[in-house]
Amino acid sequence: MRRKDREVTDKREIEEIIQKCKVCHIAMCDDGMPYLVPLSFGYRFTEDDSLELYFHSAMYGKKLDILRKNNKVCFEISCVGETVVSEQVCRSGCAYASVIGYGKVTFLEHNLDKCNGLSFLFAHQTGKEVTFESKQADSVCVFKLVSKEYTGKRRITA
Repeated sequence: MRRKDREVTDKREIEEIIQKCKVCHIAMCDDGMPYLVPLSFGYRFTEDDSLELYFHSAMYGKKLDILRKNNKVCFEISCVGETVVSEQVCRSGCAYASVIGYGKVTFLEHNLDKCNGLSFLFAHQTGKEVTFESKQADSVCVFKLVSKEYTGKRRITA
């Protein structure tokens, strides 16, 4: 990271950033061409500090076709704040906080795993804890992205 003064390495601070954000962009590669999608997500940290991001989608589509061929991805989660205007124009910009990382996608096949993933997603998006039933999980694809390589970045002021 070039701007070490903006780097966030503390896991608690990274989680604070993630808690504020509702959309995760996933970049994948399809036969040498990049493909990027914004998705609602849920998350959790594992005991070894891996970050697990949970997503749901329709049962088929371009994104899933690409992920089944190549499950290696890059992700970006960000929250944009207010515009920061400085008397030195080149120091103006936007306050932000972001988390970027790399990982692999795994499709959840068992309904219990899918229900748990949907619960993480719903809790993050709404702040409400819900237990999903097996028949609800039957109608969607649920996948998780596991990342051991992620970092945060933040700009508060100019």
